[in-house]
Amino acid sequence: MHFPHLAAERLSRGRDDAAPPLAVTAARAGGMRVLAVDARAAALGLWPGMTLADARARIPELATAPADPAADAAFLLRLVALCERYTPVIALDDPNGLLLDITGCAHLWGGEGALHAAIRRRFARMTLRSAIAGTADAARALARFGGDDLRDLPVAALEPSPRAARALAQAGLRRLGDLAARPAAALAARFGMGLVQRLRRVLGEEDAPITPLRPPPDFTAARVFAEPLTRTEALATLLAGMLEELCAAMTAAGMGGRVFALALFRTDGTARELVVESGRPLRDAAAILRLWRERLDGLEEPLDPGFGYDALRLSVARTEPLAATQTGLAGDAAAGDVAALIDVLATRLGRGRVLRFEPCATHRPERAARRIPALEPPTPWQPMDAPRPLQLFDPPRIVTAMAFMPDGPPLRFRWKGRVHDVTLAEGPERIAPEWWRADAVPARDYYRVEDAQGRRFWLFREDGDDAPRWFLHGVFA
Repeated sequence: MHFPHLAAERLSRGRDDAAPPLAVTAARAGGMRVLAVDARAAALGLWPGMTLADARARIPELATAPADPAADAAFLLRLVALCERYTPVIALDDPNGLLLDITGCAHLWGGEGALHAAIRRRFARMTLRSAIAGTADAARALARFGGDDLRDLPVAALEPSPRAARALAQAGLRRLGDLAARPAAALAARFGMGLVQRLRRVLGEEDAPITPLRPPPDFTAARVFAEPLTRTEALATLLAGMLEELCAAMTAAGMGGRVFALALFRTDGTARELVVESGRPLRDAAAILRLWRERLDGLEEPLDPGFGYDALRLSVARTEPLAATQTGLAGDAAAGDVAALIDVLATRLGRGRVLRFEPCATHRPERAARRIPALEPPTPWQPMDAPRPLQLFDPPRIVTAMAFMPDGPPLRFRWKGRVHDVTLAEGPERIAPEWWRADAVPARDYYRVEDAQGRRFWLFREDGDDAPRWFLHGVFA
């Protein structure tokens, strides 16, 4: 897709039909130059590159506007949003163009011809040159230089350097067919291998993948409606069908989905995207549909179909390997039930409101965990060899303790006015200070102890300037 008058037509939107032709200008060497014109100015003989003085001599009433490349780029991205209903794989094609990979999408619109016609209708108010071909380079050449036969295109379709263009013209090579009839080795020796490779790509003999603006999803299901969908109540039924399709494809690939994105395209060109996340890979259509029901019921701004949706697309934006699991007999469903509950709560309340603890790489036990969204994937972590209590005191509680030796385990300690006689003790476990931190604390010697009543505690000794001090840091359940 090529928009030759994009900069001018961006500014002419909403202008009265009786308004004068428009040109976009900028200061260049030698004075003001015309960078772009609208369709009416082009029809009257103006073209990009001419001086503004020449343009005004031809059209005295010509309206002008300064160039704004940033606004043009933003406008082109808005056109990308309009094209996402046709395919999720879209790349920018400078200048003023888009490349759409419609592989596997054309059948949704009734074939390539019907899809091409739908695109032309969507952009009927703009000057659009478009073409469909087997490779991106071929489609680009046909759209920008016109024609039906690639071999009849001028050599300018290869966009050679000015020096190469002059040499080709002097050699009498004016069409791509003229170049294709020559041996590739002779062309490469005279004009460079880059020109030969470009010729192969334009003629469809070699393909180069495009770089889309967004990574294409691994799995996608779409629905296109001949009549706009105006009843949002039908979304659940449509989602169920698309999820069955996606889950079958993921099962065959041994994958599961973590993030699911639903794009709803309205007939007026606006689009809305909704996302559902899971804390574990899923390919159970019923479970995913429950999350989507929660998402749709909890929307702060209810869906507004306007004059209706003409297309829906459900994509799996993030996938992970998912092996088959035991679902009956000896299978343990407890872990799956907890994960399903987390998914529902996070979908209903918001991603940042359902949290879990994750271990942190630190020496300080009170900093050994942090809160993160429960939907985040687990971080690989090597557990400590020594057990840790589930309940920690922050800050640690000062206790009075007695030890047989200054560096030995406690024999007795007093906490909250009660004396605990230690019957079993294990340690010490030395936890060194984090010397790189400004608030580093002295080294600690930790002991796991058990009193005469069978209660277990986690105490540490901290060496001070005068005498060692004892602290109670945690209680084992």
